[in-house]
Amino acid sequence: MIIEEVVRDYLDEQLTVPVLLQRTQKMTVPYVMIQKTGGGQTNRINSATIAVQSIGASIHVASDLNEQVKAAMGDIVTLSEISNVSLNSDYNFTDEERDEYRYQAVFELTHY
Repeated sequence: MIIEEVVRDYLDEQLTVPVLLQRTQKMTVPYVMIQKTGGGQTNRINSATIAVQSIGASIHVASDLNEQVKAAMGDIVTLSEISNVSLNSDYNFTDEERDEYRYQAVFELTHY
């Protein structure tokens, strides 16, 4: 299984909102979207940079969902596929063009 699917399945169990790998035409907020933004390998051990966007109907909802994501991701190391997780950054990522309130948290994962 690819790392994005592992993260999606894990967050889907932890959160009460839909967790997606790609946007569809008609999205009902709130929801979370996952994207792998980078990766690497050292001594046959894989690493990945994963961006998790929390989208809500207001900045408050998006921010609260982002906090839930960060709490859940802190425990993702309980999965056998994940050996390390660290929060790289999180920030307001509102898309004014789409009038979409969102936060983004970026995680560094070491995985098998």
